[in-house]
Amino acid sequence: MSTAKRSGCCTPGRSEPTASPAGVPARRLRSKKSTRRRMVLLPGGIFLMGTDSGEGFPADGEGPAHEVKVAPFHIDRCAVTNDEFRRFVDDSGHETEAERFGWSFVFGGFVPPWEGRHVRGEASGAPWWLAVEGASWDRPEGPGSGLEGRWDHPVVHVSWNDAQAYCAWSGTRLPTEAEWEFAARGGLAGKRYPWGDELEPRGRHRCNIWQGTFPTRNSGEDGHLSTAPAKSFPPNGYGLYSVAGNVWEWCSDRFGPSYYAESPHDAPQGPTDGDSRVMRGGSYLCHESYCNRYRVAARSSNTPESSTGNTGFRCAADV
Repeated sequence: MSTAKRSGCCTPGRSEPTASPAGVPARRLRSKKSTRRRMVLLPGGIFLMGTDSGEGFPADGEGPAHEVKVAPFHIDRCAVTNDEFRRFVDDSGHETEAERFGWSFVFGGFVPPWEGRHVRGEASGAPWWLAVEGASWDRPEGPGSGLEGRWDHPVVHVSWNDAQAYCAWSGTRLPTEAEWEFAARGGLAGKRYPWGDELEPRGRHRCNIWQGTFPTRNSGEDGHLSTAPAKSFPPNGYGLYSVAGNVWEWCSDRFGPSYYAESPHDAPQGPTDGDSRVMRGGSYLCHESYCNRYRVAARSSNTPESSTGNTGFRCAADV
């Protein structure tokens, strides 16, 4: 049984239609002061976005490399954690789309055989993704799982629509794709990763990705088999944590593979139409053998109602 709208090695999409979740009442917005405490203020400026290296998938549209100007903005140092998302749910009563659908995609290696009764199908073209009934942000692997010991990990199983609802509650917004890449580069120009061109400088792991043979064996050499605490690795030059690996992060833009060729120089906002939204950063499931999208110029996308066990988000705000 296939439940995917688009096949993909990174994040499968839902095949069922859905309505966007209702907005969160303005009276429940968090104060800007409390929001800014977990953010860093970036000065903005002109940078070289994208790449001409040819390392990515042609359909991703990582090139051409082009100059982009972004205005000053605030952005979270870390992806939104389970603890932060819990506060949002407790205060707003928000029901995620995974909960509304009754299922979400979980990496098959995390689903024990005796839980097979909860599996309703697999993703087309990516059989390691299983549609698990009852999987949601607070039950990442489905019934019987929970968040004990993972409150400081990035929240997952959140759709683009769920991330938008959180932003409305917190008085923030999702970063644009240009803002996200500007921030992720940490002030370094033209580098492959947020820390430079070498994946493991001096033999040290700098991000949470797959080691071994995907999808059958993960050695866990970086210390993690699934999500890692949001501050597990050193931050980049701007003080941002885990902008490579760990979890994919939603951006505000619609996705267009040819957008860079026509992108405006000043503060690009993405295409005006399109079914999917941009995701950045890669995840703990990325491996160089099939998906090296943990590079800082790499990009992917998914439909706004889709949710998986490796997709989260971080927030931004205007100055």
